[in-house]
Amino acid sequence: MKFRKILYLILGCIGLGLGAVGAVLPLLPAFPFLLLAAFCFAKSSEKLHLWFTGTKLYRNNLESYLKGQGMTWSTKIRIMITVTLLMTIGFLMMNEIMAGRIVLTLVWVFHILYFLFGVKTRKTVSSE
Repeated sequence: MKFRKILYLILGCIGLGLGAVGAVLPLLPAFPFLLLAAFCFAKSSEKLHLWFTGTKLYRNNLESYLKGQGMTWSTKIRIMITVTLLMTIGFLMMNEIMAGRIVLTLVWVFHILYFLFGVKTRKTVSSE
């Protein structure tokens, strides 16, 4: 049991680090890494989870989504553009692997549809 908590702690720290970098760099999305950090901290340590949910990084990037309020259009668009660019690189690298291209295309289409229709869109950003 202790090994699992340590593993969650390590993954949470990695997610937090990549999420913090993603909050600054436009090419790296912060959202999935911060979501990973929130999940891992909740599993590893209540104290760390409470600290993380009190940070501005959490409030600005995850809080509204996890409360079911959705995301702003700018956040959704930033995530969709980033994933599109990264998947395009993978798609181009698989120029002779048709099955890989098909899978990437299907994942990309699902991703776009999910963010367009599956995630609520908030009109304004609160407390940024």
